[in-house]
Amino acid sequence: MNQKINLLPVKPSARVRIYAWSPKHPPTGYDGLIKIGQTIKTDVNERIQNSQGQMQQDYILHADILAEREDGSTFRDSDVIRRLVRKGFENPKINSSSEWVRCEPADVLTAISEIKSGQSLSGQRHQSFEMRPEQAKAVQATAAYYRSVWREDRNATPRFLWNAKMRFGKTFATYQLAKAMKASRVLVVTFKPAVQDAWKADIESHIDFEGWQYRDAGSLKEGEAIDLTKTLVYFGSFQDLLGKDANTGLIKSKNEWVHKTHWDLVVFDEYHFGAWRESAKELFEGEESKADFKAEFAAESQKFDEELLQLGNDEPSFLPISTRAYLYLSGTPFRAISSGEFVDEQIFNWTYTDEQQAKVRWARDYPDSWNPYASLPEMRLLTYQMPDDLISVAHQGEFDEFDLNEFFRASGIGSEAKFQHESEVQSWLDLIRGQHAPTQIDALKSGARPPFPYSDARLLPYMQHSFWFLPNVAACHAMDNLLRSRHNTHWHDYDVVVVAGKDAGVGVSALPPVRSAIKSGQDTKTITLSCGKLTTGVTVKQWSSILMLRNLSSPETYFQAAFRVQSPWSIRNPDGNNPSAELNLKPAAFIFDFAPTRALRQVSDYGARLNPSASSPEQALQDLVNFLPVLAYDGAKMKPVNASEILDIAMSGTSATLLARKWESALLVNVDNITLRKLLSNEEALEAVMKIEGFRSLGTSIIETIVNKSESLSDTRKKQGESMSPQQRRALNEEESKYKKKRKQIQEKLIKFATRIPVFMYLTDFREHTLQDVITKIEPELFKSVTGLSVQDFNLLVKLEVFNPTHMNQAIFSFRRYEDASLIYTGIPASPERRPIGLWDTAVTLE
Repeated sequence: MNQKINLLPVKPSARVRIYAWSPKHPPTGYDGLIKIGQTIKTDVNERIQNSQGQMQQDYILHADILAEREDGSTFRDSDVIRRLVRKGFENPKINSSSEWVRCEPADVLTAISEIKSGQSLSGQRHQSFEMRPEQAKAVQATAAYYRSVWREDRNATPRFLWNAKMRFGKTFATYQLAKAMKASRVLVVTFKPAVQDAWKADIESHIDFEGWQYRDAGSLKEGEAIDLTKTLVYFGSFQDLLGKDANTGLIKSKNEWVHKTHWDLVVFDEYHFGAWRESAKELFEGEESKADFKAEFAAESQKFDEELLQLGNDEPSFLPISTRAYLYLSGTPFRAISSGEFVDEQIFNWTYTDEQQAKVRWARDYPDSWNPYASLPEMRLLTYQMPDDLISVAHQGEFDEFDLNEFFRASGIGSEAKFQHESEVQSWLDLIRGQHAPTQIDALKSGARPPFPYSDARLLPYMQHSFWFLPNVAACHAMDNLLRSRHNTHWHDYDVVVVAGKDAGVGVSALPPVRSAIKSGQDTKTITLSCGKLTTGVTVKQWSSILMLRNLSSPETYFQAAFRVQSPWSIRNPDGNNPSAELNLKPAAFIFDFAPTRALRQVSDYGARLNPSASSPEQALQDLVNFLPVLAYDGAKMKPVNASEILDIAMSGTSATLLARKWESALLVNVDNITLRKLLSNEEALEAVMKIEGFRSLGTSIIETIVNKSESLSDTRKKQGESMSPQQRRALNEEESKYKKKRKQIQEKLIKFATRIPVFMYLTDFREHTLQDVITKIEPELFKSVTGLSVQDFNLLVKLEVFNPTHMNQAIFSFRRYEDASLIYTGIPASPERRPIGLWDTAVTLE
């Protein structure tokens, strides 16, 4: 790769203007015609004269207006022409030009005014784009899998997962899947009501969905009849659809029709962490504890209990809604995949790396055509080592790392909110705009001025509209108060929007204040403060940067939030004369993180999960960082960090205790029904698992009991549903608790076996990179002596996914890297197999 990478690209600025003109002395056939066009030139007369070429003529300019709606979105000349045509004005095609309309100047001005104010016309479908290649592949793969399942069992309900990053176009592709299935009733269910915007917009704007009807709780009156002869898409939240009436304890009456309707396709949107089903079970089954569900919905960043993820892999029979098929959508479904909830043939993958590779390939293979990926910004991660005077107040945790939650700890609500360490937070505000005195002195000594977000001229355009991700509601209000305080005059130029707490609204209701503040994004400057709202399923194209100001333990939450700022912001055909032209107003998007070790740990974890089939975690990380460059400020200068260095930094806080926890994790083993069935049907595997210490005392019948009992109870719930009495429900819960305890017993035995693998690795001379190394490049007698299983037995159980290969690989790699580091510390050379992968084979420039 000899491509030159510019880590801080220039951010263009342009605004679309709509103009309308007519000839002063119209030639034959042009009487009464007005030409409507668009341009990004500030002088529309220059654009009109250029378009006339050598045949210059006198003209009257009727309109020169910014093409920006009141909500900040941009419209095009074609939108104005389309509106005039729908009003009955003639749009003749003259010399291949379709920009002439026979009307009066006042008609053009009226149409523009209506569009700017958001007035709608019925039947205004104007989008006609086709699916991108990856969307077509997703639809084809899903439909083919559904058909294959139905061929074997016409009554089966197949399940399929789209592991597709944000900006994949999941709503449009889902509707195309429904169309391919000839589905007439589609139910979309989500934890995050904020995604409602996109589901509605695609139905109302694209010609492929002419005649379809979209409904949600807000647009449907109770008792209102729905025309089921037309294709119906109903959007609802889990909270609403599964909520119970406080008086009767039954499904809300307004939602009864949803449960009685037989759906062709049920879509679970924003299916993160693989944890929906356990949370939904609590709602459906009336269990008292809903703590995990509440924590995930309120904070959108809490980890779900690993045991629940492992114990909940039954078919989704908890859902008392009948359907032909399920579709699951998520940009970060890592836990659902790693827990074995979906097998390979049930998954379509489209990652950030896939997207950026497609952008490069398209530009290479089709240089003269419009690139559908060109407007998708490339991400950059900039990490900053905080100065010593700020670090000192927030050293917390097992590894004495800088604790963002402690640093931004606050109390109070509204105008009473205040930071515990307000002086230090004020110093941090000075730091990010290059005004922190100790850092300025260090910069003078080193001769290099680091690119701080709000001081570097190259970064400032990307900070015009930013998202600050804080620990909690109090911190959001405290930051708002501090930014508005009289002495912080620099920040008074920014409109600060607090999107936190009950008053901010839920889902899309939290979005209007942000859009109102940003408007078109050209003349405004905003900072959005949030502790969880608007981090999933929303699009604010003007956001170009996110500041990570809280501890996040899972890469799912970290990157769900980070990719909010990757929304494309561009102008198609800016001068109206080249359909293949596109002006990208946001070539890059930035993540700023002030806890480097934690940030790089997230990147290394995310890279490994994106590509578990890579030859090593190091190679998987390199594939990601090729398109997500990482720059680190070490207190003196900012420099690019390669894949090997990221892993070293990420592992720097790893202790033997943390490694031990990795080997005691429930994610290392699978005890779901699918895996247990595989064991039951394989006599050799059953014999192998019985050799594991403690298993023989449980007996082989325990596995069969768990599978049969769980399926029987699920069937009972599905059949009886709401008709169950409280006594029957309680008895069912007690029975379920018994078989779950048995499942946990199996899990504990498998985990105990897993903890012996690092003991074996420590005793061997070979430095294992992957699980495959443990199986194929080791001492078989020693393995059997330490673990109690033969290599062949272990290999068989791995193939059946009793042991999770992805998490095993990560644990083995972490152990190997820790072992190498400890050997180097004691003066022993690391293994010759370890060779750092240099990422920056390309030329890199910070200019």
